Order: sequence, then C-alpha cells, then structure tokens
Amino acid sequence: MRKLPRLEPETAFYWTSGADGVLRIQRCGDCGKYQHPPFPRCSACGSEAVAPQPVSGKGRLASYTVNHEAWVPGLEVPFVFGAVELAEQEQLYVFTNVLADDVRAGMPLTVEFECHDDVWLPMFREDAA
Repeated sequence: MRKLPRLEPETAFYWTSGADGVLRIQRCGDCGKYQHPPFPRCSACGSEAVAPQPVSGKGRLASYTVNHEAWVPGLEVPFVFGAVELAEQEQLYVFTNVLADDVRAGMPLTVEFECHDDVWLPMFREDAA
C-alpha cells in the first residue's frame, strides 16, 4: 500500500491529472516558465498568473537511486526513484518512481499513471519510441 498525497487545493490538479492520461505542470501565463512543485507565484517573474498546463509526459532520467529497503510495510523492493527532467524545459524535474529493470542516466522516459481511488500517481517508464 502506498502512502498517498493529500489533495490540497494548490496541488490537487497534479495528483488527479492522470484521470484523463495527461500530465499537467504549473506554468506562468506571463513569462511561460513551467515550475514544479506548484507555487502561488511564478518563481521567475513573480506573476500570480500561474495555472496547470498539459505537457507531453516525455522526459529523460537525470538521476536515480535503486532502493533495496522498504520504507513502509508492504512496499515492494527494489524500486527505482528518479529525477525526471521533462522535455518542455531544462531543469524542470519531477521526482517519482521509474518503472524499469535496467535504468541508466539519460534514458528517455514517458509518463504513465497508477490509480489509487481519486489519486493518479505519475510514474515513468522507458520510452520505446
């Protein structure tokens, strides 16, 4: 059983985006910069015109760790936890599980979602394309 995030008003869009299979990341309507995690203002220009925007769900594995210890009872090990740099912008990272047996830095990834009630956890798998 996974420990699930609480659906807070500021972040609920991220945790429920998978319902339609689309990853969404907050983006500034004034300067166009994406930011994750979401904030009330743009970290680049300070604008309050920030809102969730669909992204491609593509990225690359920037860094990772293979965990061999279960952090909570019932967690299957080993598992890969990685920093995925999204294709939309340099240094735009999502930290999540990587669903692959053979991982390497730089490998292309694509998002898929794991549903738990009303939460859709974004995870990444090697992109076959």
